[in-house]
Amino acid sequence: MGEQLAFYALSALILAFAVLVITARNTVYAILFLVLDFLCVAALYVTLHAQFVAVIQIVVYAGGIVILYLFVVMLVNLKRAPEAHTDRRRLGRFGVGLSAVILAEFAAIALYGYVRPAVGAAEGALSSSNVERVGWLLYTDYLVPFELASMLLLVAMIGAIVLARREL
Repeated sequence: MGEQLAFYALSALILAFAVLVITARNTVYAILFLVLDFLCVAALYVTLHAQFVAVIQIVVYAGGIVILYLFVVMLVNLKRAPEAHTDRRRLGRFGVGLSAVILAEFAAIALYGYVRPAVGAAEGALSSSNVERVGWLLYTDYLVPFELASMLLLVAMIGAIVLARREL
């Protein structure tokens, strides 16, 4: 009964903070509401006995991602009007093609998850803690999606470097 009450209370807080993120007029306040939202999600993970995921939620999202958002908000001049012209160097067809490739990768991951055999009970019994289970599953059953996600992050990092270098 207590777990259900905590779940519903945290769910209500998560939804309330999400609405506040969307409706906040000041972007810094929106980011602070986002931090509170991420912390409530981490608390929800703790109630589900996923302490490792809760710590990762706090470190990665409430820590790193939100700091990145704050830097972007403070470095970008939000008072400036949008540009009136479009860039002729924009590669629209290339973007559509790249989106199709990523969609095909997601379809391959879904097909792989549907076709592969189920995890045996003996494999799950090998590890005892959440961290060991996450590591075991990440590098055995979910190796292909993990590697695809790492490649996607690598491409995003290279794209950010190329975009930053053009402006220097």
